Amino acid sequence: MLRYRPKKEVDGLSGEEGSFIACSFWLADCYALLGRRREAEDLFARLSGLRNDVGLFSEEYLVPHKRMVGNFPQTFSHVGHVVTAGTLSRPGPPPG
Repeated sequence: MLRYRPKKEVDGLSGEEGSFIACSFWLADCYALLGRRREAEDLFARLSGLRNDVGLFSEEYLVPHKRMVGNFPQTFSHVGHVVTAGTLSRPGPPPG
């Protein structure tokens, strides 16, 4: 999931904008809380597969190039991973 739709020089940075891993975990968490568990689990599994060989995430992922970019390691990405794992570990429908 992108943080924003990149436009030429909107952020003052050169290069491509990758998918923001933390936002993608937040999306999976939202799916779970909305009762869309299968979508949440599928997205969580795909995102978890982006970790490197020692289990670390970067800030962004460039899908076309299949590589992590940005700040590394990125705390927000790891927090998103832990929070979504916690959400998905709860049995049954979302609280409400």
